[in-house]
Amino acid sequence: MKKRRKSAPDGGGNWMDTYGDMVTLLLTFFVMLYAMSSLNQQKWEVFVKSIYPDVKDQEQIAINEHPNEGTYDVSGTMQINTELPENVDINKLYLTLAQRLEEYGVSGATVSRGENYTFIQFQDQAFFDGESSVLTAEAKNVLDIFCDTIAPEADQIGQIQVMGHTSQGDPNRPNNPRTDRMLSSLRSAEVSAYIQEKNIIDPGKLVGVSYGQFRPVATFETREGRAENRRVEILLIDADSDTTKSLNDYYEEVYNGANADKTIVTGGDGFTAVESSPENVASLLPESSASAEQPQTVSEQQPPAGEAPE
Repeated sequence: MKKRRKSAPDGGGNWMDTYGDMVTLLLTFFVMLYAMSSLNQQKWEVFVKSIYPDVKDQEQIAINEHPNEGTYDVSGTMQINTELPENVDINKLYLTLAQRLEEYGVSGATVSRGENYTFIQFQDQAFFDGESSVLTAEAKNVLDIFCDTIAPEADQIGQIQVMGHTSQGDPNRPNNPRTDRMLSSLRSAEVSAYIQEKNIIDPGKLVGVSYGQFRPVATFETREGRAENRRVEILLIDADSDTTKSLNDYYEEVYNGANADKTIVTGGDGFTAVESSPENVASLLPESSASAEQPQTVSEQQPPAGEAPE
């Protein structure tokens, strides 16, 4: 009778289990290395939360210990504090604004700094098409630059006056009073409303002014002169300025060259007081038109309607 062979001990195959576990762990390790090399933010957050469910609360505590150095999200990405600096020197506002407009390619804009005010002039062809009062896309871009630039100084600005101007279409015939005033009024209102929609300043500080044809800075006789007269002006009055100063006082200073040393014309050769302003505004008005200070009268030879403004 043959003897039975003795069976191998029960523990002889345990090494295979250990080997299999090691290979599995190595495979998992290399898979993790590969995944981490191309891991995006969302996957990383899921991975971290699966291992450390309370990591969000822990990091939030650490973040709050340094509130002035910015904020962080779970991924550790820093969110920069975008609060605007305080106590900006408003006297340098005109330089910053002129530089921004120049960089954007705005030509013919005049920016000047007077005593406790900043004065900006834009030619209307950059803002409106023809006799329209609707802001062009270019005008909105320019006003965006304007609003972004003055926003840090909003608390230092006491008032923003937006002046709309037209030009006399026919040198020998005044504009129709109603359409003339309405056009310049709508233009100043459009600019004022756009600034208000940006929420950069108290709406109570915004004032729209309609001058029509009665504040010319050049002659009505030439096309170039009429183009200069059609314009939008913005007056920024400092919060601590003299409240007794009239708008006429500001105009006299600006257009008589009192601020020539602090005036910049974008895309131009600089400011020349004699060329940019008439010696006497009233002398440039045709005899048949009224002055800026008196009601307009229409002669008997002219129809009451008058010419359409430009």
